[in-house]
Amino acid sequence: MPARKSATKRKPEAAVEATDSKKAKVSHKSHGKEAGQVLVLGQGDVGQLGLGEDIVERKKPALVSLPESIVQVVAGGMHTVCLSDTGHVYTFGCNDEGALGRDSSVEGSEMTPGKVALEEKVIQVSAGDSHTAALTEDGTVYIWGSFRDNNGVIGLLEPLKTSTVPLKVPMTERVVKIASGNDHLALVTLDGNLYTSGTAEQGQLGRVPERFAHSGGRQGLCRFLIPQMVKVKGKVHFTDAFCGAYFTFAVSKDGHVYGFGLANYHQLGTKSTKMCFTPVKLTCFKNSSTSWVDFSGGQHHTVCLDAEGQVYSLGRADYGRLGLGEGAEEKSEPSLVTGIEPASGVECGASVSFAITREGSVYAWGMGTNLQLGTGEEDDEWSPVKMTGKQLENRVVLMVSSGGQHTVLLVKDKQES
Repeated sequence: MPARKSATKRKPEAAVEATDSKKAKVSHKSHGKEAGQVLVLGQGDVGQLGLGEDIVERKKPALVSLPESIVQVVAGGMHTVCLSDTGHVYTFGCNDEGALGRDSSVEGSEMTPGKVALEEKVIQVSAGDSHTAALTEDGTVYIWGSFRDNNGVIGLLEPLKTSTVPLKVPMTERVVKIASGNDHLALVTLDGNLYTSGTAEQGQLGRVPERFAHSGGRQGLCRFLIPQMVKVKGKVHFTDAFCGAYFTFAVSKDGHVYGFGLANYHQLGTKSTKMCFTPVKLTCFKNSSTSWVDFSGGQHHTVCLDAEGQVYSLGRADYGRLGLGEGAEEKSEPSLVTGIEPASGVECGASVSFAITREGSVYAWGMGTNLQLGTGEEDDEWSPVKMTGKQLENRVVLMVSSGGQHTVLLVKDKQES
């Protein structure tokens, strides 16, 4: 008898350990560490520049007034998300489907930064066309807004239901990294698993067969909206994930790159242009000398970065979005972008591309129509052009993010660096 008693006593201790480990903070190399100020440029007719109702266009970077220092900036399709060094989230821009996560009923309040009410400390944010997600320091994810497919709203966590305030995403594992496509979300967990949710039409979830990609089959829309694990043959430990508009890349611990989703312009690096509804191990990214550290996808193109700081692009070429020079044609494998010093990060908007150099400059190329490139002109740029402007003088660029029509930069003063 006594032995059994002591056995029952041990249980609470194990539970305490579990709650303690739950409190341990998650970390990932993608989390913003350096604090700075926010600059915006491009078109802002729905408030995505955050400069108030009177300023709806900026040819050169302009400073956004925020109450705190910022460690991460994200441009959604038509809204902007800023994460402060204290873990608060500020949003501005289009709030038609709740992407701001806050009340914007007061006229003009969506045009300037406003705080999202979240109790927990946020360490990473991501945003798509009409949704925003936030990762907290204990590995919990919150989401607000909506996911859409070609027919309209499909919901967020429940079919056809959108949310104007943050909702907790049901996950049994702790998450370390989040990434958003236009209408889907990828989550990398502490255990090395990859989960996805959102729209499945183009294969971007990597776990819904083509025949169910519109209706969800018997499970209906819940099949898309409740995050589920992406399964790969053999045991694969994922360490990172990146999203294009309609496609997803995931990197494994042993350096393999997997991709799934829309491939109509070879933006995944597959030989075929058929949509990939399950993960494909991408051989074009695997050679002995290159290890890949960053990916970003636009609407139909991809820009990636290797460990040596060299920038490559693939996919659709028109408007110069590949940065491979005038008249370049679409590429089905990574092609070297020249004319940039060694880079530390890459980023895509829908039809534009950016690279941040290790020295803290930012280069831009692609479609000039929305003034997202910072050249001050609407011309397309077929090769990388260094961004300039009064607000960039004596500052280093820490981060760049680009949406449908605007670009947002995180910068800090040179003497601090």
